[in-house]
Amino acid sequence: MLGPALLVLLCSFRGLAGPLPHFLQQPEDMVVLLGAEARLPCALGAYRGLVQWTKDGLALGGERDLPGWSRYWISGNTASGQHDLHIKPVELEDEASYECQASQAGLRSRPAQLRVMVPPEAPQILGGPSVSLVAGVPGNLTCRSRGDAQPAPELLWFRDGIRLDGATFHQTTLKDKTTGAVENTLFLTPSSHEDGATLICRARSQVLPTGKDTAVTLILQYPPVVTLSAEPQTVQEGEKATFLCHATAHPPVTGYRWAKGGSPVLGARGPRLEVVADATFLTEPVSCEVSNAVGSANRSTALEVLYGPILPAKPKPVSVDVGKDASFSCAWRGNPLPRITWTRLGSSQVLSSGPTLRLPSVALEDAGDYVCRAEPRRSGLGGGTALARLTVNAPPVVKALIPAPAFLRGPARLQCVVFASPAPDSVVWSWDEGFLEAGSLGRFLVETFSAPEEEGGQGPGLISVLHISGTQESDFTRGFNCSARNRLGEGRTQVHLGRRDLLPTVRIVAGAVSAATALFMVITGVILCCWRQGSFSKQKNLVRIPGSSDGSSSRGPEEEAGGSEERGPIVHPDHGDLILDEKEALEAADPTNGYYKVRGVSVSLSLGEAPGGGLFLPPPSPIGFPGTPTYYDFKPHLDLVPPCRLYRARAGYLTTPHPRAFTSYMKPTSFGSTDLSSGTPPFPYATLSPPSHQRLQTHV
Repeated sequence: MLGPALLVLLCSFRGLAGPLPHFLQQPEDMVVLLGAEARLPCALGAYRGLVQWTKDGLALGGERDLPGWSRYWISGNTASGQHDLHIKPVELEDEASYECQASQAGLRSRPAQLRVMVPPEAPQILGGPSVSLVAGVPGNLTCRSRGDAQPAPELLWFRDGIRLDGATFHQTTLKDKTTGAVENTLFLTPSSHEDGATLICRARSQVLPTGKDTAVTLILQYPPVVTLSAEPQTVQEGEKATFLCHATAHPPVTGYRWAKGGSPVLGARGPRLEVVADATFLTEPVSCEVSNAVGSANRSTALEVLYGPILPAKPKPVSVDVGKDASFSCAWRGNPLPRITWTRLGSSQVLSSGPTLRLPSVALEDAGDYVCRAEPRRSGLGGGTALARLTVNAPPVVKALIPAPAFLRGPARLQCVVFASPAPDSVVWSWDEGFLEAGSLGRFLVETFSAPEEEGGQGPGLISVLHISGTQESDFTRGFNCSARNRLGEGRTQVHLGRRDLLPTVRIVAGAVSAATALFMVITGVILCCWRQGSFSKQKNLVRIPGSSDGSSSRGPEEEAGGSEERGPIVHPDHGDLILDEKEALEAADPTNGYYKVRGVSVSLSLGEAPGGGLFLPPPSPIGFPGTPTYYDFKPHLDLVPPCRLYRARAGYLTTPHPRAFTSYMKPTSFGSTDLSSGTPPFPYATLSPPSHQRLQTHV
């Protein structure tokens, strides 16, 4: 009961003494910059006693100047109860909890937290103020804060006023739970054109919004940056061209290497390369590789070379069955591309334009050679052709060669030519009672030889020969079949053997013997004439060829009487005149006494147009042209003077050799061409009849 009573008593006493002490103003939490002044307010009412401040519970003292705390003091009018705490300059150690206390009244203010803000310092860039990086290689830059900034600063990267992305922020916490150093790492892959660029790391906080900057310069090491050019860029084949290789690099260039189509160009080491252009520069570019300590770079370029058509490979021959499609390919190259046309060999008709020729449903007549022709365009250089052969596979084509006539019971030979693609499996000769492919059978023997390929591409040829030993009558009346077969069919032909009689041959031999006998007689007469030349007189008569300008006659009455019945051949007017001794001709006696009289070789001595005049003309050559007479050409250049007379004038004998008494052979212009068609002999002159000769008749 005593306690409540005392309380009531105390309240009554206070009411009698006046108002109680109380706080008019209490300190608040405060944030202040490091080095600035901090002021914590405290005002008391109805209190005239001791006022003191505490720092984290430690009393600072009751004096106004607070001895021992040089940067601390208390200000204000004590009469009005003002007791403010000042701190100047504020340091980090001043950061604490502060209270204002009225000790005699037992009053304590609420605690006021003083926080000291430390502005950030300029950050540090590791490796700065210049950092060496390799262009094209990923790298990083690290920015670290310095000092005890409160609060921890924010680190940012800038380039040319533009904030850069790709930074990673990292903060370290110290053991005392305070914030330690702050780092920011920027990851980047620089390029060669960023050499010498400046980057900025900025540290900012709420205390210093503008922040503080630190700059760094990029020094880039980069492999060579190469540009390759050709001068001139377009050249004719065979002209010179120059390649220029320009490179920028840090560190400097250490070497050049040239290549063409991937193969090194020996001896080329500098930034310049001279070449003689050819077609390979279009498909094999020239490259320049430049090196330095960091790495190397390579650039290549192709040279525009104008050149004429080139054929890398000839078109392949094609073999197809008849009725099938055929195609050829002819890949001409050139710059610019040449114009390609296809024609048939020997023809100017264009069958196709372009590198490919297609022939649908070929026939046998399509076989042969085709021409692929390339014509240059803008370059105007070169041009060329290539042949492509088409072989059409078809049944064999068999042709017969006209056989030479044979004698009965003599040897004979029959021939046939076979053209076939594919090659024939066999070539068989057959007749009435048998057949033969190879070897011999009785009187028959078969041989096979290679023959030149027929124009038109029908395939390789074969010549099959059937030999007959001792022909018989039946061989001349029957046909001999020559047949050939391959996988596509069979071809055949029939050959007939011609017969040669013995009688014409006998006649030719008899005529030759008669001519030799007549020649012997003429030579004998010449000899006798020369032996008796002293017995003739010196009188000479002029004997002219009938038809000459001199119409006189030297014939005797006996010759003129019989001249109308036996007229000799007329001498060609170009033979000239013959001079004979008419008087001696009349007196000379016949050396044979008329025993022999050779008809057809006597020369009349009559003059003018009397019957029987003229010289004997020999028959035409058996191989001469019909209607072209062969005559004796009496050459005057031999300059022979007849020393004597051969025959008596009235008996029809000519005097001894005249200067123009020699013959001249006239050569035919041609013998004709061989024709393998049926019914035509291999040589034109095989159809000519044997030459006929005049028989030499004699009488006693």
